[in-house]
Amino acid sequence: MIAADVRPTAAVIVADDWGDRRAWFAFAVDHPRCDVMVAEVDGTIVGTGVTTRNGAVGWIGTIWVASAWRGRGLGRDLTQATIDAAEAAGCRTLVLVATAAGRPLYERLGFEVRSWYRTVEAPGRLGVPRAPDGRGGRGDRGGPRVRPYRTDDLASLVRLDAAATGEDRAHLLAAFATPDTTRVVTGPADEPRGFLVRAPWGGGATIAPDPADALALLDARRDAYPADRLVRAGLLLDNEAGFARLAADGWVEAWRAPRLERGAPLSWDPGAIWGQFNHAVG
Repeated sequence: MIAADVRPTAAVIVADDWGDRRAWFAFAVDHPRCDVMVAEVDGTIVGTGVTTRNGAVGWIGTIWVASAWRGRGLGRDLTQATIDAAEAAGCRTLVLVATAAGRPLYERLGFEVRSWYRTVEAPGRLGVPRAPDGRGGRGDRGGPRVRPYRTDDLASLVRLDAAATGEDRAHLLAAFATPDTTRVVTGPADEPRGFLVRAPWGGGATIAPDPADALALLDARRDAYPADRLVRAGLLLDNEAGFARLAADGWVEAWRAPRLERGAPLSWDPGAIWGQFNHAVG
């Protein structure tokens, strides 16, 4: 894909009822760690695929094929192109989140289900009175405090993120983290212990090794939205204790999707992950 492809590609995807990808493509086509593929027939884009390289880990996604071209092997070819790009750049582990329709294809290409993402949601509570409990950004009773991101937080966020994901996402955190898009949960000495970073097109990477810190971040997010808006988070099925704590606070499961991997096993901490960027960034 080149920059001139972004607008027409986004338009045909929207027309195919697959959602608005324009902001994502505009970022990916100019980002040095993303490889964006398109399939073209007679000047018309009929397929896409993206890989993002997070150190030795490559994320694959946005595998889309126009309705009229499905069933001809184009999805396989686009996926293989992203695999080839990631492995040529040194990625030893490939990761993706599969739809039910796409999962058989990915498994034929050597991917295996390693876990499941469980998306949960809860209503906002902007303006709803709450008793102080040391959460929700209040920092009372010695509990965690949630504050806007500062530039001197970046090194701590990169360290926390790498320990949780097993990936090098410093390039994404540097690109997305601002005082407006990012909240940091801190302890008594104001040291970052977790964070939530929003991407320009939605989705939020939420990392917190301590469940109390994760709940403080998610509480702060709910406090910013009215009751008629839903707030979402995403846990791995490995984090049953975390799900139980969220369920007790009014969160309910909305859907699940399998996480597939190919290549070297990762050293990571699924229990520290409470939300994800969407699309093919990790």
